[in-house]
Amino acid sequence: MTKEYKMYINGEWVGALDGAVYDDLNPYTGDIFAKVPAGKAVDAQKAIDAAAAAFPAWSHSLPAERQALFLKAADILEKKQNEIVSILAEETGCAFGFAMFQAGFTPGLLREAAAQAHQSSGEIIPADLPGALYMAIRQPVGVVAGIGPWNAPLILSLRSICMPIAYGNTAVLKPSTESAAAGGVVIAEVFHEAGFPKGVLNLVTNGPGKSNEIGDELIANPKVRRINFTGSTSVGRQIAEKAGRHLKRVALELGGNNPMIILRDADLDQAVNAAAFGGFLHQGQICMSTRRIIIEKPIAKEFIKKFVDKVSTFKVGSPKEMDTIIGPLINKQQFIKVKESVEAAVRDGAKILYGGKSEGLCYYPTVLANVKPGTPFSCEETFGPVVSVIEVQDEEEAVAVANDTNYGLSAAVVTRDYVKGMAIAESIESGMVHINDQTVHDEPQVPFGGVKDSGWGRFGGRAALEEFTELRWISMQLTPRQYPF
Repeated sequence: MTKEYKMYINGEWVGALDGAVYDDLNPYTGDIFAKVPAGKAVDAQKAIDAAAAAFPAWSHSLPAERQALFLKAADILEKKQNEIVSILAEETGCAFGFAMFQAGFTPGLLREAAAQAHQSSGEIIPADLPGALYMAIRQPVGVVAGIGPWNAPLILSLRSICMPIAYGNTAVLKPSTESAAAGGVVIAEVFHEAGFPKGVLNLVTNGPGKSNEIGDELIANPKVRRINFTGSTSVGRQIAEKAGRHLKRVALELGGNNPMIILRDADLDQAVNAAAFGGFLHQGQICMSTRRIIIEKPIAKEFIKKFVDKVSTFKVGSPKEMDTIIGPLINKQQFIKVKESVEAAVRDGAKILYGGKSEGLCYYPTVLANVKPGTPFSCEETFGPVVSVIEVQDEEEAVAVANDTNYGLSAAVVTRDYVKGMAIAESIESGMVHINDQTVHDEPQVPFGGVKDSGWGRFGGRAALEEFTELRWISMQLTPRQYPF
């Protein structure tokens, strides 16, 4: 039986005001997974109004009250693990391993938010006026809009709203059309069951091709004071440009063309395992996925053989089968983009070492060599299970190749020399670098984010405090001040 979901506005489950719905499809079978409200701008306005009305009371709630609600929500989310794993598989084609990762990661995200409820602290500032007391205080900003993607919807949608709410803001969440349940309804259900007050979290969904309508309302509406978006660089740029007209701050976590540098002293087996995980987890549909393996020539041949041997064992097929590694891409449009990207790279001289074929929307894990610098494939993000291997002469060339991109999200360095690894990490232009690991890594307490075309701002831990609170100066004159006139 087809599921039917609702939006969540002011503590109530509601349909779109005009009654419209759309079909949310299972990417592996092509069947209808669920019917979802196709909200419009007027639905977004209703959600924003609810959040704005809830803000005064919520912003003055005790940190301990907010903390208790987040801890309760974490426990509820943990109990829904099996349900969530099933939804992620059916709605987004997520294989068992990555679905379990999302279900296991997110309770920790809520518990970190609980910890952050007491972190909006200020400071006393030395005053150069006699008898004056200066204070810097942090206060919640108001309504925060969170716009989530489809690729890791439970994590990234929850991340967009949980820290803002912990600091005393209220929120409107707009998940991707492709993941309205996993990236929206599940989260709203958890907050509702935990007992968050009406209007603190609101969920609005839209049909295919209507993201701009709701997104524009979130950006333009003066009641919304912050926007955070996770998704493609092209859409992030549009959001930043529109928000700029309204002098509205945004936090953006965008695409990546993430390099993994493997030095000649590396443990090859470790490097192979790390590269395979970083490149092909969730079909390479992760902003942090390892896209480019940059390896010193003396070990390249041996690495490539071991890497291809490992990748060739990956099971491709149904995400409902627990041993599947590579499930379907999210939709036909994304499948075509990946396929055409690989074909273009081959026309430009690249060689397919493994893969380059497909079954349905499942694109086999693909390894390319001889990718030419400056070609579209080498410069753009291929959001699929495709990795290129680039051979270099030395570590200096490796760093130069790693930085030869407009992106700067995540990177990795594999070496037995930790001093050298640290020096290379400091030279790579990215928001995050992992030594002796791969590029896909996140934890709730870390400052997550990129540089260059991979966005700005940081999510996670105390770094989120900078994004979702206002820093204000308050002075108090304790003795009468002497004025010149």
